[in-house]
Amino acid sequence: MKRSLYLSIFVLATLACLTLAGCQSPEQEYVKKAVKLMDKHGLFAEGPAWEQTRAAALEAKPGSKEEAYEITRTALKVAGGKHSFISTVESQQESATEDKETEPSVTRLDDGILLIVLPHFSGQSADENQRYAKVVLDALPEADAPEADAPKGVVIDLRGNTGGNMYPMIAAIHRFLPDDNILRFKTRKFTMPVTKDMVLRNVGFSARPALDCPVALLTDEWTASSGEAVLLCFRGLEKARTFGAPTAGYASANAPYPMPDGSQLVLTTGCDMARTGEIFCDDPIAPDVTTDNPLEDALRWLRNR
Repeated sequence: MKRSLYLSIFVLATLACLTLAGCQSPEQEYVKKAVKLMDKHGLFAEGPAWEQTRAAALEAKPGSKEEAYEITRTALKVAGGKHSFISTVESQQESATEDKETEPSVTRLDDGILLIVLPHFSGQSADENQRYAKVVLDALPEADAPEADAPKGVVIDLRGNTGGNMYPMIAAIHRFLPDDNILRFKTRKFTMPVTKDMVLRNVGFSARPALDCPVALLTDEWTASSGEAVLLCFRGLEKARTFGAPTAGYASANAPYPMPDGSQLVLTTGCDMARTGEIFCDDPIAPDVTTDNPLEDALRWLRNR
């Protein structure tokens, strides 16, 4: 009697496991959670293409972590575009052991022109963020400095800036931005303003007096993500001009979401919108002046100003 009862319970439990999501494999659960996040936050997670990709991902039965990753990556390209990816535990460890990132630099050239080099930066701690921005801010003249010390122009070199954390980058050059509304992020559901005050609070600084001078920005095919966000802060300003080559085309906002195996789903959630109302995302941003000698041409423009 007892054996028959136990057998019945086992059969019922097995049938339930076959029909309930709670009995899915860890690999299936990984894909399911990833799809749920894409559904909620993915910039392009709507329409027939996404519905078809979503269904295929949920119906898949990955037999390994690598298969789960591959299914998720396929869905990511539809829901988030080319800027979305999986940050594996291994890639996170490699990033943590990489050499220290290059700091910004400020050089005073002849004719009172400043050359500011802003490299990529992925720091997360408050100390790291402030240290990056302070390199630039501490090299700029004070508000009550003699007029002779005021910059007659500035070159902001974004070549090779592949991105990272945009807040310290923008904080570093905020004195050259004339107003508070510098950028917006356009998601599927709303548009979020990014103000100069928001940026400075994020880094832990107060606003410093603006420096009114023409600004030249240098770009190349490696200028990407947060590097492009810095570039777009100046878009539409009469005093700003860009020189070099089209950017990489990653002008969008990403958000990391932790996954059960320790990896992160880095999902594109919004496009960059300039003060002009132009929206940028996966396409390169063309410079005002396409040139193989961006620094020389930028300096010539500034001196003529």
